[in-house]
Order: sequence, then structure tokens, then C-alpha cells
Amino acid sequence: MRPEPQPPLPMTAPAEPQAGRTAVPVWLIVLLFLLLYWGMVYFDQHSGWFDAQVYAPYRSAAELARYQPPTGGPDLSRGKVVYENICGLCHNNDGSGKAGQAPPFVGSEWALGSPNRMIRIPLAGLSGPVQVNSQSWNLAMPAMGAALPDDDLAAVLTYIRQSWGNKASAITPEQVKAVRAEVGNRTQPWTADQLNAIQ
Repeated sequence: MRPEPQPPLPMTAPAEPQAGRTAVPVWLIVLLFLLLYWGMVYFDQHSGWFDAQVYAPYRSAAELARYQPPTGGPDLSRGKVVYENICGLCHNNDGSGKAGQAPPFVGSEWALGSPNRMIRIPLAGLSGPVQVNSQSWNLAMPAMGAALPDDDLAAVLTYIRQSWGNKASAITPEQVKAVRAEVGNRTQPWTADQLNAIQ
């Protein structure tokens, strides 16, 4: 007896790939976290608007500086305000002076010299030729400080003597008061020779 032929097996299509769930390796999560952290730190330190000295709620380094407590020695912020409102117009806010108008304060023997001599200049003014940093000036400075209170005049003169690299002693309101009493109601400007005679 002959065996019956078997029906042909149906042709099966190859199995399609199927997506399954596989756990993400822990090392990959840690690596991504470290890269993200490094990117934030890099952006924080190198972006154009970042200033390491400024944090919220302050908007600029200048604003932050206004709220800092004074650090030993005189508070120069008051003198700076007076200087920029009165003296800076002619002598520049950086103390460098203006050619043909006003001599510099930076490294000036007049700014760094005798307090008694320096106080007299804004009280009565200065007129005629004067040598500043080995340069000749022929000018007329009015008595810009005559109307200032002793505290403000002392503050601005101290600011001049201790800014832009200048290192001279502070001037006190008591010193200003004493010189103002000596000068009295003088309206005639000083000359360089008269001031050089004062110690």
C-alpha cells in the first residue's frame, strides 16, 4: 500500500521583528546627567551676560557695590559722588585731566602732597602757571569747594588722594574746618608760589 501523499506545508513568512522593553543601562543615565551638569556649568561661566560678582536681585556690579559695607579706611563712595558732580567735568571722572583745561590728579604732586595746601585750592581757587607731573599749565580754577560742607569737601579730597592708584592720607572734616578758619573769607585765588610756601 502506498502512503498517501502529505499535503504540502504552508509557506511561513519570516517573523517580523518586534519591539520589546529593555532597561536603560545605569551608566548611560549617569553619563547623560554628568554631561547635562557640565553643560550648565560651562554656560554659566562663559555666557556673555554672566558676571561672577552679580547675583539676583542685583542687575549690575555697580549696583551691587553700592550695598557693600565699607572695608577699613574712609568710605570713598561719598567723595566719588561729589567728585563726579563737580570736579569730574574738568578733570575727567578717571582723574586724567583734560588737555588745555585742567591738569590730572593721577600721580599729581598736588594731590599727593600736603593736605593743608590741597584744601586751600578748592576753597579759594588757583590761578596762573603751575607745574603738574612735570607739565606746565596756565589756568584759572574757581573756588569750586567754597560752598561745600566740611564733610563733603573732606570726602572729595580724600577720594582724589586715594583713587586711580594714588596713595595718600585721608583728609578729615576737622582739617578742612581748620584751614577754612585760617583762610577766612579769602576770595583771591592762590598762585602756585603761594601754595608751595605752605607745608
